[in-house]
Parts: sequence; structure tokens; C-alpha cells
Amino acid sequence: MAMASAGKPATSASVQLRCCTASGCRLQGGERLWSALVDGLTGSGGAAEPPAGRADPVYAKAVGCLGLCGSGPLVAVDREAGEPGSKAPRGLEGSRHQWLYGRVTPEQASDLIAMARGLVRQEPGSVNTEVITRLHPHQVDLELPFFRSQRPLVLQHCGWVEPDSIESALAVGTYGQLLRCLTEHSPAEVRALIHRSGLRGRGGAGFPTGVKWERVAAAAGTPKLVVANGDEGDPGAFMDRTVMESDPHRLLEGLAIAAYAVGADRGVLFVRAEYPQAVNQLRRAIQQAESHGLLGASIGGSDRGVTVKLRVGAGAYVCGEETALMAAVQGGRGTPHTRPPYPAQSGLWGKPTLINNVETLAAVPAILAMGTGAYAALGSGRSRGTKVFSLSGAVRHTGLVEVPMGTSLRTVVMELGGGALPGGRIKAVQTGGPGGGFVPEHLLDTPIDYEALVNLGSAMGSGGLVVIGDDVAIPDLVAHGLRFCAEESCGKCVPCRAGTVQLLTLLERVQNGGGDRGLEHTLSQLEELAAMVQACSLCGLGQGAPRPLLNSLRFFRSEYTAAPMAGAER
Repeated sequence: MAMASAGKPATSASVQLRCCTASGCRLQGGERLWSALVDGLTGSGGAAEPPAGRADPVYAKAVGCLGLCGSGPLVAVDREAGEPGSKAPRGLEGSRHQWLYGRVTPEQASDLIAMARGLVRQEPGSVNTEVITRLHPHQVDLELPFFRSQRPLVLQHCGWVEPDSIESALAVGTYGQLLRCLTEHSPAEVRALIHRSGLRGRGGAGFPTGVKWERVAAAAGTPKLVVANGDEGDPGAFMDRTVMESDPHRLLEGLAIAAYAVGADRGVLFVRAEYPQAVNQLRRAIQQAESHGLLGASIGGSDRGVTVKLRVGAGAYVCGEETALMAAVQGGRGTPHTRPPYPAQSGLWGKPTLINNVETLAAVPAILAMGTGAYAALGSGRSRGTKVFSLSGAVRHTGLVEVPMGTSLRTVVMELGGGALPGGRIKAVQTGGPGGGFVPEHLLDTPIDYEALVNLGSAMGSGGLVVIGDDVAIPDLVAHGLRFCAEESCGKCVPCRAGTVQLLTLLERVQNGGGDRGLEHTLSQLEELAAMVQACSLCGLGQGAPRPLLNSLRFFRSEYTAAPMAGAER
């Protein structure tokens, strides 16, 4: 169902209730909570009528992700007073974020509304103490490092704008950088700005974005196309989903800027079918942008334009690989093909095609707004800017975080995440999903950058961080990941199709003591086969599938040699 504001602010002292309706909160009852807030504000059982001719000073907004996903459903309460020191993002300085409530039930909607009405009056005793007492257990401390230590750029407007409303997006400056590029910069100048920013692809490979844009721009052939890869499939990853659900116009602006920069007039959003809310938000956002002249044949009255189409994938994990994605977009079976040619030379329908993932494109407007120098100043080494991570697992605070590159894993897990669960201990952090690896606790001071993680035998991936407690056996997690990769293999190449199955068979043999020829012999076979599958597979799925195994044998070999293990009971 479409989400809209319940009432609009019209007085100098207004209070807004921002209710998260992103997937994480919906699954915990957020949609019912939103309905209860709307009913409480607009139904016959609501508060007194507002002054004649004026809107209710208390109003609700259905927004996207508020970050602390593990504590949903979430509602933020803001008194709009234009006060100095506002913590709101650019364009929202009139809102002062004052309270956040988690695990709110629909039955507590009336308490939130009563509190908001008391805040509007701003009189001593105007907020009922019984209401405050009932809400107090649900109040989240906004001084937690989870909030204070982040640097939101891609997520700057998530949780503030209404995803259903282009007016809400325009109010915070969305599409402003697109229009500025069209009037103030040539395509070559835009490409140069992105190159100087140091932005690298956030889908996992980390290829320099500016270099990729230059190659597409220089390629012969027309028309050229831009593809936003929203086929996020790593278990434990929900960064791109959040952007698409919570701030779809930011993504569309980034895609349109990329199209202008490389000379493309066609765009494709490829989103997996398991993201129905993101699909609906993007479809609506495209229609809204077209009706406002911000997408289509002539953007902002200029002679440049881009027509954007939405394509929904069937959910194959391998379609996150760019050549498999292109096959699926063209109506074929989602299987990869060898490269070269690369998409920049021969992509969709044989035309030059730029493929960037959602987070990469969503970062572009933020980079242009803050300046490439300021963006490049964030990060370390060859990893510049910020990175969005989905933090989950055996940690106190789970959700979505955005931090500068070069921030240590320990900072993210122990400070932002609040450390281990009560009574537990952190054993490792898995980065990069089923094609990544495990960083043991004693190496959590490793900075988050592409090269540092590769040196540990892991990978950045798209940004999933899964914290593993000391009650979990690493070989069991490796077996789970191998099973996932074996099931998701497209079957086109033998090393992946057969190799992942045989790796799983050997691993289960190790878990049961090693078999007739002994544990060390089986472990040697396992490592030899893993190296072959990694070296010979056609695409990133097969190449990455053995990585957690090889990485964990490096750091957690004792868990494999302690036989029989927990897996023997299966």
C-alpha cells in the first residue's frame, strides 16, 4: 500500500512522527504501527480539531530505514522549531531529531501521539507523565556510537524523506546535482570529478568507477546504456535494498548523472524479485521523475535525457555477476560468459554498457554535492569515501551503518555494534558473504579497505558484516556457505558445478573424522580442490566459493582437526 503523510505541518511549532516502513521494520509490525498512527491522527477517535484553516501541528511520515534495524519497529519524534544545532541532514535543518523509540507496538501509537501533542504545547506538565513512563523502556539513546560515529553520505536522507514522494526528495535537494551537471559541467568534466574522488565500485570488486566511466564514454557504438545492479544476494546483506526502498530518487539521480557522463540515453534498473517493496518504490519513483521532467527525453528542458526501465530478476544469485545479469535482462538464462569483451565495449544487445551497483550510483550525487576533494579526504590508501555495511549476527546493535573507509572492523563491531551479546564472546567477523572470509577477533584492528581484507584471504564484498560468536563452529558456517554456492551455481562450468559439490562432500568427511585415509589426507585434498575451483571457475561465484574454506583453514585450522566435530552428528 502506498504510504503518505498523515497531516502536514503548518505551525511554527510542529512535531513529526517518522515511522520506519522499510522491510526490516515491516517484518516486525511496522506497517500495522503506521496504520495505527494514521488512525490516531485522522480517525474519529483522534485529538481535538486543529485551528480553523490550519493543519494539525502533529503529523506522521512514512519513511525508510532509520538504521537500527534489530530494534524495530522504529519511530523518531522531532520537534520542528528551526533551532540552532540541528542534527538533521542538509535540507532538513528545520527538524531537530530529539527522540527515537524502538520495538514500538501498534497499541503504543496513541501514547506517541499524546506525547507529540504535549510537545507542541511546550507547557510544564503538558506531556502526561504516565505516557512518558510507558514509552521510556522503548527509548533509544541517540548518543550511542551506533549513531554518533557514522558518516552518512549514501544514507544521508534515508529515514528522513518519504520514499513515495518526489516532493519530499526535491525538498532535500535531490536531482539538484543532476541539473547542475547539465548546466555547469560537460560530460568529460563529470567523469573527471568522479575519477578524482577515488570512488571504487561498491559491489565488491572495487574497480575504479571513473576508469569504468571513461571506457564506456570512449567506446564506439550507440546507443549506450547504464545499468544499476540491484541484484543484491549475499546472505546478511541489505545495503542496496535499503537505498532502493528508502531513497529511490537518490539512486535515479545517480543513474541519470552517470548516463549524462558516458553519453547514454537508456537506463536499466535490475532488481531481484525477492525485493518487492524496492521494486514498487522504484517503479513509482520512475513515473514521478518522468512526470516532473527529471527523467525521459529532455531532462529539465535540456537536450539530454535518459529513459529508465525496470527489470525484475528471478532471484538467481549468479545474476549479480555482470555478464549473467545482462543475459537475464535480455530475456535469456542468467549464466555468465567469458570476458573480454567487457560490457564497456559490448554489453546489452552488443552496445557499450556501464554497469554499477546501487550504492556506487547513489554515492555520486553526494560526491558532487560535498566536493571531490572532501570525499577523497575520507578513507585510507586506495579506498576512499565511505562504505555502507549491514551489521548482523552476535552483536548488540544490528542494522545499517555507513563509515569512512579505513575504519577498523573493531570500531564497527565493538563501538557501533556495541560488542558481543551478553555472556558471549566474539570469535570472528565474516566479510564478503559466501565469497568472502573470516577475520578472527585478534585481527579486528584491520582497516576496512579492499586490499587489507584481501591480504587476510577475505573480501569486501557488497558490505555484509556478520559477527560470529564463540558458540558457533566455523566449519559449520563454511559448510552452510558451500551448500548455498552449490545450489546457486548456474552449472555452466565444471569447476563450479561439480567442484562446489565435491568440496562440500570432502568437508563433511572432515567433520566426521576424515574418512578411511585419515584427517590430514582429506584436508590436503580439500585444500587442493579448493585452489583449483578458485582458479578455474568462470565467474565470481565459483571463484569466491572456496575462499571462506581456505581463509578459515588459515585462521581456524584447529576447529577442523578437532575430530569428530559437531558436524558428525548430522
